[in-house]
Amino acid sequence: MMRSMYSAVSGLRIHQGKMDVIGNNIANVNTVGFKKGQVTFQEVFSQVVRGASAPTGGKGGTNPQQVGMGVAMGSINTIHTKGPGQRTDNPTDLMIDGEGFFVVSDDQNLNNRFFTRAGNFSLDRDGNLVTADGYKVLGYAADENGEITTEITNIRINMSETKAPTSTDRVEFRGNLDSRSSIGERQSIDTVVYDSLGNSYTLTFNIEKVGHDENNNLHTWRLTLSRITDRSTGYYYQVQTDENYDDQFLPALELVFDGNGKLVSIDGSDLATEDVEVYLSNLSSVGFNTDKDGGTIDPPTRPSGSFRDIVLFDTDIQDSIKGITQYANEMGFKPYAMNGNTSGTLDGFAIDATGTVVGVFTNGERKALGRIMLAKFDNPMGLQKLGGNLFIDTRNSGEPQYGGASVGGFGAISPGNLEMSNVDIALEFTEMITTQRGFQANSRIITTSDEMLQELVNMKR
Repeated sequence: MMRSMYSAVSGLRIHQGKMDVIGNNIANVNTVGFKKGQVTFQEVFSQVVRGASAPTGGKGGTNPQQVGMGVAMGSINTIHTKGPGQRTDNPTDLMIDGEGFFVVSDDQNLNNRFFTRAGNFSLDRDGNLVTADGYKVLGYAADENGEITTEITNIRINMSETKAPTSTDRVEFRGNLDSRSSIGERQSIDTVVYDSLGNSYTLTFNIEKVGHDENNNLHTWRLTLSRITDRSTGYYYQVQTDENYDDQFLPALELVFDGNGKLVSIDGSDLATEDVEVYLSNLSSVGFNTDKDGGTIDPPTRPSGSFRDIVLFDTDIQDSIKGITQYANEMGFKPYAMNGNTSGTLDGFAIDATGTVVGVFTNGERKALGRIMLAKFDNPMGLQKLGGNLFIDTRNSGEPQYGGASVGGFGAISPGNLEMSNVDIALEFTEMITTQRGFQANSRIITTSDEMLQELVNMKR
């Protein structure tokens, strides 16, 4: 009878422990990124009253006789299934849609690392991406050109970040030249390019139809540079456009089209058989000799920044050629600067599915500011909870494996969403009922054993 009482005591203690876990689960039903606990029981050991025996002679074998000695806590596992998402539309709220943990640190050297699924982050006064308790979110740094490196740092969004200007090195001509145009018909077209300091200049070209070979059904157009204008001052360099045109920056180019409206030759080179490369060169040496009112500037002024050679046509870059046609349709031929821009300051930011923090600058450019790092483990159940939605690795969790979101088995990051608790209220209430009944049943064992002992004592009377 004493054994039954002690077994029942162990049952009371273990069911109380399970109720503690259930209570914690229910208390955290609305905690961001919370992972529920799950309790399993196991028997302690059994006292052998009589051992098993093998068959002998005409008698068969007998099974062992054992009396159980109670119950013990088998395990309290942390269940790492993904919780449902909650939309917040806050750009610093992040959810991992799949495997992985955010990596955070409270150490200046970033060596003391913790792991969490709670992505309710915010920015501090220095622009650091931090948790609600001020832990810095770790990731990979970006260099000055916006390329993600392997250097691990804290993610920082510096609102004074600038985007350096870039000089234009490619201009693409696109659109249609009207095959019905008469010989000598001319049109001016322009585009804006930038030097190394972000100064802008307007390049004005002339496109003129100069020939039509009726025997071979070939149409010839002449492309020339007409003017280079400094947009900040209005000063310009005017190119001579007569028949003696021989500009230092761009010689006259002949564009030849066949009867199907396809560009077949540039400056005498057959596009089907020859490599063609045409550049606008030496723009850094241009002298603006005329002011916006037509007056002469002496000596001429020069660009304050430098230019690279600007590619106009290149057979290795098919887009620089295939967008030009000559059909019986209205004129739509125009140059487009493919790159180059002024400098800009950070105007905002966004975080994409790969965890890359992309800065949006006032000049319309975008640049990566860093990439949020994730960690995964061979055995996430082996992680130890620290409170504050944080975990640390243990000897049974395995070493953290670091990487970026959406690659290498890591889940994608969903900005503007939070992962909620994975606690199932219906399941917890069911577990609560069975735990309560188990506790009651064990208490009845103690009561009944006590009554049996009382009967035994009363036998003396």
